[in-house]
Amino acid sequence: MNSLAKILVPVDFSERSALAVRYARELALHFHSELILVHVLAPLHSEFGAMQITGSMLVDVYRSRADQAERDLNAFEPEALAGLNVRRLLLHGDPASKIVEFAREEHIDLITMPTHGYGPFRRFILGSNTAKVLHDADCPVWTGVHLEEARPVDAPFSKILCAVDLGPQSARALAWASWLQQEFHGHLTLIHAIAAHSGSIEEPDLSWRTGIREIAEEELLRLQREIGADADLLLEAGDPARIICSAAARVGAGTVIIGRGSAAGDFGRLRTNSYAIIRQSPCPVVSV
Repeated sequence: MNSLAKILVPVDFSERSALAVRYARELALHFHSELILVHVLAPLHSEFGAMQITGSMLVDVYRSRADQAERDLNAFEPEALAGLNVRRLLLHGDPASKIVEFAREEHIDLITMPTHGYGPFRRFILGSNTAKVLHDADCPVWTGVHLEEARPVDAPFSKILCAVDLGPQSARALAWASWLQQEFHGHLTLIHAIAAHSGSIEEPDLSWRTGIREIAEEELLRLQREIGADADLLLEAGDPARIICSAAARVGAGTVIIGRGSAAGDFGRLRTNSYAIIRQSPCPVVSV
């Protein structure tokens, strides 16, 4: 059903990019994928626009940067990528736009990229380029926030957590998770977070929880039967991002899979909760 013939890996030559490459390598080895490493060189006009610098000097600076980027790209992670089918490309323009455009033109099956952020607040930061790619890409996008803190990449797909909101994208997310589970003979957990009730504090009515839980459980079982997924079920009430990320840590998930687009019909837009899950997840997240 699915295919990972082509995996796109945008790189900025950081350690986070190197770790993303190693996750992509696990998939490429299994699926015999073509790995396409891309570095996008942004235009200089925003950097030098307010400075008194001639056009010829800008051309020289840009050419020098392009030459250096080409060398860095060709020398990036040679050991990790040895023996794989790898293509390395230097693109020019706005990074996020170019990545999305290239992914569409090349019929990319998965984009793998780290998010941005340093220091103690890194889990609350989602870089603008990554956010734009998540927002606009048609294919699944793999993201890792705090990769430096993650467990070693030994079996990232042996335990998979699939989080669904029971919206239109849920079937696609579970189908992708089930397919990945079968490919790696892993263990799949399906989770749905029931949003907290916003009723009157003075007159609490807890009966709603029983009714909503029963409906949600019935929908999860129906979805599971429809996809034919072999998964454990988790239903918990509370903030979705907190519930899902806590469950990922509890079950030892190496990958979390979530759906995109449920809030905006067919336009492939990422839900607000999804950003929070991506930022806070203890392991990489695939947005399908």
